[in-house]
Amino acid sequence: MTDPTQALSFGAAAADYDRFRPRYPEEALRWALDGRETPARVVDLGAGTGILTRGVLALGAEVVPVEPDPGMRAQLAAATPGTTALAGSAEAIPLPDGSADAVLVGQAYHWFDKEPAHAEIARVLRPGGTFAPIWNVRDERVTWVAELTRIAHLGDNAGDVTEKYADFGPAFTPVELGEFAHTTTLTPDEVIGMLHTRSYWLTATPAEQERIDAALRELFATHPDLAGRATVELPYRTLVLRSRRR
Repeated sequence: MTDPTQALSFGAAAADYDRFRPRYPEEALRWALDGRETPARVVDLGAGTGILTRGVLALGAEVVPVEPDPGMRAQLAAATPGTTALAGSAEAIPLPDGSADAVLVGQAYHWFDKEPAHAEIARVLRPGGTFAPIWNVRDERVTWVAELTRIAHLGDNAGDVTEKYADFGPAFTPVELGEFAHTTTLTPDEVIGMLHTRSYWLTATPAEQERIDAALRELFATHPDLAGRATVELPYRTLVLRSRRR
């Protein structure tokens, strides 16, 4: 993981994370699974509170969530009846060799230590199995969304994903990119609540947190596309990087 402090900061906000973070479009999940209707076993690596797990379960697959943060595992269990996440990480997956048909990663791949993670993912995948990290990134082609990103110091964007993560190493085939548009409807307070689940805000000083919140409220009060609105449509681009184990 690139920054353990930030990577493991989410547990304290697990309930809000599960409440406010966007879901994944069904078409994006089906594309990530390479068109398989019901893959036998899918590993949700870095499963968090189970947002991706529940999306894949709804497709009829068996899902094994793996998550290092105990607070996130507890929230996953509470929100996903009948499912218990395994304690583990991308660099140490507690599953046998060749036991998975697909490994999906929602919003977490950028935290992985890539070389050992790729080796572990290849180990648990059967030959020909699918590996697909997935991100919901805000559509910053919308002006107020770009301003939101600037204020809240949000690091993930479409350019980061498509430029930084284009190669999964020699055990995997060349990466394919899929993109799927969707929106979530939130009140301004819910947008701020969602941003309170981001690693930058969670690890910032109280003074920095207050500064961010004040600037966000000013944005919602004064931006011509937002002022006076009870709810806003927050646009997302769901990006899927798909590869297969050789």
